[in-house]
Amino acid sequence: PVRQALLTNYYQQRARVPLMIGIDGEWGLPMRLDSTVRYPRQMTLSAIGNDSVIYSMGRQVAADCKRLGIHINFAPDADINNNPMNPIIGSRSFGDDRLVVTRNALAYMRALQDHGVLANAKHFPGHGNADSDSHLTLPTIRQSRDSMESTELYPFRRLIDDGVSSVMVAHLHVPSLDSTRDLPSTLSKPIVEGLLQKDLGFKGLIFTDALNMKGVSACYKPGLLDLAALMAGNDILLYAEDVHKAVDEITAAVDSGLISQSEIDRRVKKVLMAKF
Repeated sequence: PVRQALLTNYYQQRARVPLMIGIDGEWGLPMRLDSTVRYPRQMTLSAIGNDSVIYSMGRQVAADCKRLGIHINFAPDADINNNPMNPIIGSRSFGDDRLVVTRNALAYMRALQDHGVLANAKHFPGHGNADSDSHLTLPTIRQSRDSMESTELYPFRRLIDDGVSSVMVAHLHVPSLDSTRDLPSTLSKPIVEGLLQKDLGFKGLIFTDALNMKGVSACYKPGLLDLAALMAGNDILLYAEDVHKAVDEITAAVDSGLISQSEIDRRVKKVLMAKF
């Protein structure tokens, strides 16, 4: 953690624009950093059956993040663990009951945001019913739209209504939400703009899941992939495989009128307006 703090301070000193620092810390800093306090995974927290304990943990996770100059924690995981064959969510979820998942996710989210760290609801529109790992391939979710509305989307809707600062979009193929062949949800305008922004009314920051994951990186070459994610409605592109190519492709798209400079500025303003 000391090395990380020094590195973060160095980056902030060198940056012409203040940097937003994030961490994937569902069970605290140890998910990514050694020599820090490790908290239980979400399924264990849910088994305790006490929302105040989850809130207390979230408050301490926020304090740990702030000591390291971290502005956003990519937590809580709002997935419903309704597929026992899921190889990647499992104990990262609060469980298989939508009401329990929602209640616990709200407690974690409120704790982070009450104490100055942005929370993140993931993995939209719901990764719990996948039977493959989106780090390795593109999972297909075969639920109907009605089923998605009553289960997977329920926690996200509640978190959005309660003021969650950001949402992370998963790399999933969901034909009931967008029937385009083999299209990941991250690159789907009907899912990112249509469902998340228009139908659910989300006005906060929209992150992609990591763009180096095979569930999405097989779709386009680096640079073109980043542009496609931006065009779908995402605000922040995580883990671009080639930042320079991404900048070049997005700049060319602005120059050609494919996307307007005012739209880029609007996305940037959302970051600036985020409440730390």
